[in-house]
Amino acid sequence: MLDFVRNNRRLMLLLLLVLVFPSFVFFGVESYSRFMDSSHDVAKVDGRAISVQEVDNVVRDQTERMRQILGASYDPRQFEGAAARQAVLDQLILQRVVSSTVAREHLTVSDAEVAAAIQSIPAIAQLKTADGKFDDKAYVQLLAAQGMTPEQLDARMRFDLATQQLSAAVSTTGFMPKSLLDRLLAVRDQERDVQALVIKPADFTAKVTPDAAALKAYYDAHTSAYAIPEQAKVEYIVLSGDALAASQTVTPEQLKSYYESNLQRFKTEEQRRASHILIASPKDAPAADRAAAKARATKLLDDLRKHPETFADVAKKQSQDPGSAEKGGDLGFMGRGALVKPFEDAMYALKPGQISDVVETDYGYHIIKLDEIKPAAVQPLEAVKTELEGELRKQLAAKAYQEQADAFGNLVYEQSESLKPAADKFHLQIQTADDVTRQPNPKLGAQSPLNNEKVLKALFSEDSLKNKRNIEAVQVNPTTLVSARVVDYRPSSVRKFEDVEAQVRAAYVAQQAAELAQKDGVAKLEALKKDPATAGFGASITVSRTRGDNIPPKAAEAIMRADALKLPAFVGVDLGSDGYAIYRINKVSTPTQPKPEQRQAEAQQLAQLVGQADLNAYYESLKAESKVKILRPIAAASSDASEGQAQ
Repeated sequence: MLDFVRNNRRLMLLLLLVLVFPSFVFFGVESYSRFMDSSHDVAKVDGRAISVQEVDNVVRDQTERMRQILGASYDPRQFEGAAARQAVLDQLILQRVVSSTVAREHLTVSDAEVAAAIQSIPAIAQLKTADGKFDDKAYVQLLAAQGMTPEQLDARMRFDLATQQLSAAVSTTGFMPKSLLDRLLAVRDQERDVQALVIKPADFTAKVTPDAAALKAYYDAHTSAYAIPEQAKVEYIVLSGDALAASQTVTPEQLKSYYESNLQRFKTEEQRRASHILIASPKDAPAADRAAAKARATKLLDDLRKHPETFADVAKKQSQDPGSAEKGGDLGFMGRGALVKPFEDAMYALKPGQISDVVETDYGYHIIKLDEIKPAAVQPLEAVKTELEGELRKQLAAKAYQEQADAFGNLVYEQSESLKPAADKFHLQIQTADDVTRQPNPKLGAQSPLNNEKVLKALFSEDSLKNKRNIEAVQVNPTTLVSARVVDYRPSSVRKFEDVEAQVRAAYVAQQAAELAQKDGVAKLEALKKDPATAGFGASITVSRTRGDNIPPKAAEAIMRADALKLPAFVGVDLGSDGYAIYRINKVSTPTQPKPEQRQAEAQQLAQLVGQADLNAYYESLKAESKVKILRPIAAASSDASEGQAQ
C-alpha cells in the first residue's frame, strides 16, 4: 500500500484535492473568512484596529479589580454595560493617539531613569540582598508570577515615563491670573442673607374635590405608575473559583515546597541602630573651613572617648544635623543602602556601644555610635502557614477552575433541559430566585450573578422564555461562570383601576394641591416685587455656593443666581410636590480674604485644573489630527461579538 502511494503521488494528490477541497469550501472558508473579518473592530487609530475583544478584556480586568477592592459593596451595574465599555474604548483610543505622538516626537528616557523607576516600586525595592545587591533571580520570579518578563516591564515603564513627559509638558504650564483668581474666589465665597416663605401643598388639599372622570383620566395618563413589570422565577448554578479555593486541600509537602520557593519574601535583613554627631561642612566648602570642621569633630571625639556616656547630651548641644540632634543623634534602625557609603562602612565596622573615628562625607564630619544590632531573621513556616495555605489554595483553585470551566459550559449547553446534570457532576447547589426582572433588581443584592447584564440578556431572550432551556455559561468575573434557566415567566401587566383607585385619588389630590400652591406662590411673588414686605417670612439664614443651611439645592442655586443689585430682592422656586418657596434676599457680603497659605493652596488647585483642561484640549487636538475612525457603536459591537463567540 505504501509503495502504491509513493509510486502514484500525482494520483493521490488529485484524490486528496477531490475529497478535501469541498469540505474546505463549505466549512473552512467560513471560519477563515470569520478570522479575517474585521467586523468585530469598533475603532481604528492611524489604521490600527481596536477590537471589541480588547475593550471587553479591559472592562473585565477593571471590574474584577473593583470587585476585589470593594468586596460586598461592589455593584456590577456601575462597572458593566455600554457606558463602561464606551469609557474604556475612549481610553484605548487616547492611549493609541498618545503612543503615536510619543513615537513621532521621539520622546524617550535613559536606561538609568527606567531602572530607578522600576527599583522604586515597593515590591521590587525589597529584593535587595544583605550586601546591597539586587536579587535578579527573585526579580524574574516576581514578574513571572504577574505574567510578565523583565523586558516587558522595562518597555512598559519606558513608555509610561515618556508619556508622562508629554503630559507634563502641557499640564505643568497651566497658571491662574491673579485678577481671575480674585474674581473666582469672591464669587465662590459670596454670602447672601435670606428669609424663606414656603407655600405648602397641604394647605390646598381640602380645595381639591376630584370626580370619577378626573380620577379615571389621571389613571389613563399614568398607567406606567401602576404597572407590574415582567418577572421570572429562575434556577441557577455557579461555578466559582472562590468556592473551589475553599475546598482545596494543601499537603504539608506542597506547603513546604512553596515556602522554600518564596523564602526571600520572609527574610528580614540585618538592621542597625546608630546615633551620630555631625559637624557640617559641605564638600564644596573652602579647604580651611573643612579643616576647621574636622578639627572640631576630632576634639569632640577625644572628649567622648573619655566620657562615652555623654554622647546623647553632646549630640543635642553640638550636632548640626537638624533631624537627629534633638533626639540625641538617634537615627533609628536602618538597613544597608539607606546611608552614604563612608558612613555605612564605618557603622558596619562597629560593635554595639563602640564609637567610630571621625568619618568624612559630603555633608561634613561624623562621629558614629552603634547602639543596637537587629540580626537578620527568617519567619518560620509556622508563622506564615495560614497565609501560604491561602495562596496555594487559590493557585490550585485557579487550575481546577480552568480544568472545569470548559466542561461546565459544554454540559449546561448539551443537556439544556435541566441544570441538575451539571450540578451533580460539579457538586453545585441549584439556587432559585423569584422576582427576577429584565433590569438588575436591588432585592437580589449587588453581588447576585442574576444582576449581571449578560446573564439577564440571555435569560430574557426569546428562546429562553419560550423553551425554558439553560442559558449558555456566562463569565460574570474572571473566576466565576453562571448558567441559569427560567422556571416560570409572568409578562408585564397593569393593575386595574378599581384595584388602585385609592392610590390614584391620593396621587391626583397631591398633584392638584401642588399646582395650586405653585400658582398661589407665583402670585405672591409678583405682589412682593411690587410692594416688598416681611410678613410671613421665616428667620434669616445665610446661603453661599458652599453652604446652604439645609435648604434644597435647587433653591440655593436660584438664590445665588438671582440679581441682587437692588435689595431686598425676591426669587421664587417651584419645589414640586413640596410646594413653592419665595426667598427674600436682604444682604450680600463677601468674607475677608483667606490666609496667604490658604490662598496659595487654592491658587495651586485652580492652576492644576487649568493645566488639566489644557491637557484635555491638547489630547482632543491630537485625536483630531490622528485618523480616528469609529466603526460601530460599542454596545452593538459587544453584542455581535458575544453572539459570534457563542456560535
